[in-house]
Amino acid sequence: RDYYAVLGVSKDSSPDEIKKSYRKLALQYHPDRNPGSKEAEEKFKEAAEAYAVLSDTDKRAQYDQFGHSLGGRGFQGFDGFQDSFQSFGDVFGDLFEDFFGGGSQRGRSSASPRRGSDLEIGLEISLEDVLNGKEMPLEVPRRESCADCQGSGAEPSSKKIACHDCGGKGEIRMSQGFFTLRRTCPKCQGAGEKIEKPCTGCSGSGRVRKVRKLQIKVPAGIETESRLKLSGEGESGHKGGPRGDLYVHITVKPHPVFERRENHLYCEVLVPFTVAALGGDIEVATLEGNASLKIPAASPSGHVFKMKAHGLPAIGSAHRGDLFVRMEIEVPTKLEAAERKLLAEFAKLRGEKAQVRKRGFLDAFKN
Repeated sequence: RDYYAVLGVSKDSSPDEIKKSYRKLALQYHPDRNPGSKEAEEKFKEAAEAYAVLSDTDKRAQYDQFGHSLGGRGFQGFDGFQDSFQSFGDVFGDLFEDFFGGGSQRGRSSASPRRGSDLEIGLEISLEDVLNGKEMPLEVPRRESCADCQGSGAEPSSKKIACHDCGGKGEIRMSQGFFTLRRTCPKCQGAGEKIEKPCTGCSGSGRVRKVRKLQIKVPAGIETESRLKLSGEGESGHKGGPRGDLYVHITVKPHPVFERRENHLYCEVLVPFTVAALGGDIEVATLEGNASLKIPAASPSGHVFKMKAHGLPAIGSAHRGDLFVRMEIEVPTKLEAAERKLLAEFAKLRGEKAQVRKRGFLDAFKN
């Protein structure tokens, strides 16, 4: 049959689409999933032959031009598949993962040094810490090399013996019809040998869990959701491999007074209506303490004042953002008799007349 029809793809399909379709068919008709089925075996071989041709750029071009004939020479059936067996490495790696779990790890012996895992940890800081930066303690649970066995996983007097399951080769060969598959030995994890007496301190793993105490420098101006990298502060490597890295995720806690937008700060202040009308100085809170702010006479409610360089710095720069203060006029809720009398006289001088409106139930409910 036409190779494109076998794989269920069109002639303009991409290599990834062809690979995806072949993988699906290979999983569906694999002999392990269809024991004793000749029909499934034939379809598996048919799909493999089609993929052997269509996954090879040159052979696909020839097939598109000549079809099965190739000028009378033909594709020799399964010979083409055998010649292109090496191109199936990535596909069969996926098949290993589906059939055996975890994938094939051939060539990655557990006895070889491996880099330690990277770690991630969260750190919450305040807006005041962002202003000047801060050095903060950090406790990181991680796996360290076992001091008893120096990371070898074996007791000092223990010897290593060849793995009985794989005969010391680190891999097991499995015949699957017309070809042979190899997978990492599950008993020794590819090492080809086992420890005669595992270390009692780490149960043979070579590492133990401990808490590492660090000091981390949080730079001034850092933003929430930033990530700091501490090289070599992750978990220890396996069998003498290098350490992983530690990533610290920063979260800036919300502030009760200030709102941050990039390097600028925003806040609101209540100004007595007499100060708003006559003008005067008020005290405004900043991250460094109170500062004086001049309110011009006749300032309206909602007016925004800028206090230059009272915001936050940018990382690696001495330049600071600004503090924007939005003014709200404070209206007294309780008036003494003398105060009420003075306000009435003030309204009379201005020709103002208060209009008292009676509210119904609906107005009161809306209010």
